[in-house]
Amino acid sequence: VLTVRDRQEPLGSGGATLNALLVAAEHLSNRAGHTVSKTTDRMILLIFIPQGRDFPWSSCSRAFCWLPQEKHDQKVQAPVCCLDLLLDRLSNQICPGSPPGVWVCSTDVILTIPPDFVLSWEDFSGVQVLALPGDISYAGNHGVYLCDQQGQVRDIIYKGTEEQIQQAVMSDGKVPLVSGPVFFSRSVSEKLLQAHVTPPLDGCTYLGLDSGAPPLQISLFLDVLKCLCLDQTQDQFVKEERVGCSSASGPQGALVRSGRTELWRILRGTPLRLGKATHSGHFIITKNFERSSVTLFRSQNESNVSAGSRVINSVLEGDVTMASGAVVQHCHLQGPVNIPSGCLLSGLELSTSPCIRDLALDNDIIIQGHRIVLGELKLNVSSSDDKASFLSQRWSIFFSRTGIQPEELWVRGEQPSLLEARLFPVLHPRGGAVGLEGGVVWLLGGAGSLQMWREAWRLSLKEVLSLTHQEAELQWREELLFLAGRRRVFDALMSRSDVCLLPCFRAVVLGGQQGLLLETLDSRAESYHGAELGVSARCLSCIADVLVCMAGGRGGLRSGPAANEAWSSAYSLLEEGNLRGGVHVLAEQRMHWLSRPDLLVRAARHYEGAGQVLLRQAVMSSQRFISIGQGLVPPLEEWQEVECPARLDLAGGWSDTPPIAFEHGGSVTNVAVKVDGKRPIGARARRIREPRLLLVSYSGGRNSGVSTETVCQSLDDLRDYCQPHAPGALLKAVCVCSGLVSLSSQHPLGDQLMERWGGGVELHSWSLLPTGSGLGTSSILAGALLAAVYRCTGRTYDTDSLIHAVLYLEQILTTGGGWQDQVGGLVGGVKVGRSKASLPLQVEVEHLSPSEDFLVSLEQHLLLVYTGKTRLARNLLQDVVRSWYSRLPSMVQNAQQLVANSEECAKACSDGSLSRLGRCLDRSWQQKKLMAPGCEPASVRTMMEALRPLVLGQSLAGAGGGGFLYLLTREPQQHQAVLHVLNNTEGLGDFSVHSVELDMDGITVLAPS
Repeated sequence: VLTVRDRQEPLGSGGATLNALLVAAEHLSNRAGHTVSKTTDRMILLIFIPQGRDFPWSSCSRAFCWLPQEKHDQKVQAPVCCLDLLLDRLSNQICPGSPPGVWVCSTDVILTIPPDFVLSWEDFSGVQVLALPGDISYAGNHGVYLCDQQGQVRDIIYKGTEEQIQQAVMSDGKVPLVSGPVFFSRSVSEKLLQAHVTPPLDGCTYLGLDSGAPPLQISLFLDVLKCLCLDQTQDQFVKEERVGCSSASGPQGALVRSGRTELWRILRGTPLRLGKATHSGHFIITKNFERSSVTLFRSQNESNVSAGSRVINSVLEGDVTMASGAVVQHCHLQGPVNIPSGCLLSGLELSTSPCIRDLALDNDIIIQGHRIVLGELKLNVSSSDDKASFLSQRWSIFFSRTGIQPEELWVRGEQPSLLEARLFPVLHPRGGAVGLEGGVVWLLGGAGSLQMWREAWRLSLKEVLSLTHQEAELQWREELLFLAGRRRVFDALMSRSDVCLLPCFRAVVLGGQQGLLLETLDSRAESYHGAELGVSARCLSCIADVLVCMAGGRGGLRSGPAANEAWSSAYSLLEEGNLRGGVHVLAEQRMHWLSRPDLLVRAARHYEGAGQVLLRQAVMSSQRFISIGQGLVPPLEEWQEVECPARLDLAGGWSDTPPIAFEHGGSVTNVAVKVDGKRPIGARARRIREPRLLLVSYSGGRNSGVSTETVCQSLDDLRDYCQPHAPGALLKAVCVCSGLVSLSSQHPLGDQLMERWGGGVELHSWSLLPTGSGLGTSSILAGALLAAVYRCTGRTYDTDSLIHAVLYLEQILTTGGGWQDQVGGLVGGVKVGRSKASLPLQVEVEHLSPSEDFLVSLEQHLLLVYTGKTRLARNLLQDVVRSWYSRLPSMVQNAQQLVANSEECAKACSDGSLSRLGRCLDRSWQQKKLMAPGCEPASVRTMMEALRPLVLGQSLAGAGGGGFLYLLTREPQQHQAVLHVLNNTEGLGDFSVHSVELDMDGITVLAPS
C-alpha cells in the first residue's frame, strides 16, 4: 500500500490521478532496479480519496465513513467503511481478469454489483469504464455515458438536461451512470506518464511543484476521458465551459486550454469502451443525510432501540431510548437519555451524557463531537446542525431567542450559510477549552449565557472539519470499537448466546488490546458458581483462544499436554471448588507465558485443562440423579454377573457430549444390539475373604485367558484411578465411584473393606469387541461393572441411576464423554435419549415402540463391518469441545441439525420406515464428519463408496475414525453380497462382516454362581 499526497493546491481527480500514477511508477521502477520511471506488467489500483469536499457527517472524510454493515463471516471483526466496501467490490468482482494496467476509482461512490458479474475483456484495447444502470431523475445530478452500438463512448454528459440525458436511455429505460471505476491499459498508462514532462500538465505532479510549475486542475472524467469521446472535436474539447471543471475563459483560461490541448495530443484516438453491469446500482456519498442500519455496537437494553433507528460503533449504557429515525454513531452514552426521531448524535464521549440527558431534544437535531488541533492545543468540540435550518428554527427566530447578531457569525459580505457560521465555542479566555456544556448546550437552550458565548473563541463547522485531528478521531473510534467488543463478549457469555467470539478476539489482538480483554474474561470466569460453572469453563476456553490468537499461528499445535507443575496450584484450587482463587492464580501464572509464541500455545493448553476441570464439576452435578438403595448382601464368594449388548448410534451422536449436552441440549436415537448372536460386554463381582481388591480385565471373553490383573492392598494403590492409562484405571474408578471404599477416609483399605462388606471384592470385566470399536464399549462396561459391584454388596439401583452414575464416573476418570453409550447398551431396544439445555445434567430416555414387523425387518437389514482400522480419537473430543466453546457457526448449526436428525430418526422408527431411517443414517454420518473433520479414513471412504449401491444408509459407529461400519441394506440378508463386494475392492485391509440382532432387554443379570 502506497499513500500519495496531492499538491496543496486543488488538482482535481485527473491531476491527482496523474500524480499518483507517477509516484507509483517510480516506486515500482525503483523496486525493479530501474533508473527511470516505467510502467509495469502488473495491475495497479489507484484509489482516489477526495479532500476538501464538504462532508459534515464524518470527521474522517467519505473514505473512512463507517457504513451500517457488518460482515458476519469475517475472520476478524472489523468495521466496514466506504473504502473497505470499494476495495472488496474492485478486488473480487470488477478487477479480476483485467490485463496489466491501471485501475482508478474514487471513494465518493458505493457500488452494488451482482455476484455473477464478469467484465468482458474480449478484443479490448485503450480505456474501459464501468457504468451502472440508473434512473433519469437520478442522473440529472450526476454523469451519464452516451455510447454507440459497439459500446464505444461518444460523450460524457454531466448534470445534463433531461433532453440530453434522454439520448443515453437504454432498452430497459435506464441510463448508464458514471460509476467511478476506470481502467487504463498499459499502453495508455505509458502515455499518461508523459504528463510529468509535458507542460503545463506537469503542474499536476510533485515534480512540477519541485520545478516551480504552476498548479493545474483537471478532471478525470470531464478532461482526461472527455477527450477520448467520439463526438468531441478538438476545438469543442479545448474551449467549451463544462460544469465541474476549470474555466477555459477565466483568469487561468490560457493554462487550462493549453493543458487540454496537450491531453488531446497525447490521448486522442485511444478507444474508450463502456462496460455495463446490469441489476446493479451505485450511491454517491453526498452531504444529504441518509438513514442506515445497526453495526458493531453494544446496548444494555436493546429493546429501547427502535427498529427504525440506527446505531454504529457505539456503547449505550443504561436506559438509552432511540426513536425510529434516530442515529447514533461513535458515541459512548450513559442513560437515561432519550433521542428523538431524526436526531444524529456523533462522536460524543461518556462525559457528555449528563448534558444530553438534561436537554429536551427536539426532532431532527444533530449534535457532533470533533477532536481538533489549534496549533499545539488539542480540543474536543461539539457542534449542532440540521439540514435545512439551525435547530429546526428560522435564523430570525434563532437570533431573537439567543440575542446573537448575524455579523457575529459571518464576515460582512460573506454569503450566510450554516457551514460558514462561527457558532461553536472552542476556547474561553478564562475557562479554557469549552465542552458540550457551556457551548452547544446553550445554543440548544440549556445552561450558559450570551456573554460567555461572545467571549469565547468560536469556529464554524467548516473550520472545525478542516482542523479535525484525524489521528485522534480514528483513535476514539478504535477505543469505542474495542470497548463495545469487550462488552459484547461480556454479554455473550452472560446470556449464554451462540455468538462466535473468535473474530472479536482476533481484532482485539491485532489492535494490541488483549490485556483489557483478558481481564474481562478473568472477571467473568471467577463470578459463576454451581449451575453456572459451564459459563466459567467457556470463559477459560475463551482465554485459551485469545492466547492462541496472540501466538499468531506460531508456537506449535493447539492440542497437547497440560500438566506442567507451574500450573498445578491453580488446578488444585479449582478442584477444591475455590473458583475465584483458581482463576486469580491462573492469571498470575499467565503473565510468565506471554513472551513467545510457543509459551502462549502451551499456556492455552493449560487454560483448556483448567476449563476441563470446571466442565467435569458441572457434569458431576448429575450425581443427584443417582439413587442407590440397600438390600440383602449375597453370600461370600457368590458371583454377581451382568452382561450388556453393544449400541448402534443411529442419529444425534455428539449432541450428548458435554458441554453441548447441557448448553444446547442433546438428543440421540440408538439401538441395543447383539454382535454375532452374543452380548459382547460383561462384568461380574463377588465378595472374598481377603481384605483387598482383586481387579481382573479380560481383553476377550471372560474365559479367554488373556487378562490383566491388578491387586490393591492399600488406598495408595487406588489413587491413580483418575489416570485413564493406569493399570486397571476403569475398575479402580468403579470402586471409588460406587462407594466401595473412600479415599478420603483415615482408615486403611483393609479395615474399610472388612468393616463395610466383611471382606474384599473381586471384580472382573470383559469385552468381545476390539479397542476403538465405536460401539460404546467403555461406557457400557462401566455400567456393567457398577451394576455388578452394587449387586455383590447388596445395594439396589435402577437403570436411570446407572446411566447417571456412568456419566459421573467418566468425569472422575477424566475421560469425559457423553451419555449416549450407556443409554444405548443399558437400555434395550430402540430408544431416544434427551438432555435439556440446563444444569444439573439429567438424561431422560424414551422407549420407542415400533411394530414387531419393523423390528424384524430392521434386524434383517442391519449388518456390521469391522473396518480393520482402530479408531484413533486422542484429540477428537478435545477438538470438538474447543470448537463448541468457540461457537464456530458451522458447529452451532451442526449441533442443531444433530438434534433435529435424531428426532426425525425416532419418528422414522416409530413409523416403521426403513427408507427414512436410511436417510437419517447418511445424514448422521455427514454431520459426524462436520463435527470431527478427519474422522473418515481413506480406506473407509473407499469401502463406503463400494457398498453404496447395496445400502439405504450407512455410518461409522461412534465418533468415526475407524472401528465398525454399520449398514442398513436395501435387501434383507445381505451378508454374502456385502462380503462379495468387499472382497473385490482393493485397498481395504483386514475387514470382517458381522451379523446384528436387536437386544430388547439391555443390561441383563445372570443367575448367581
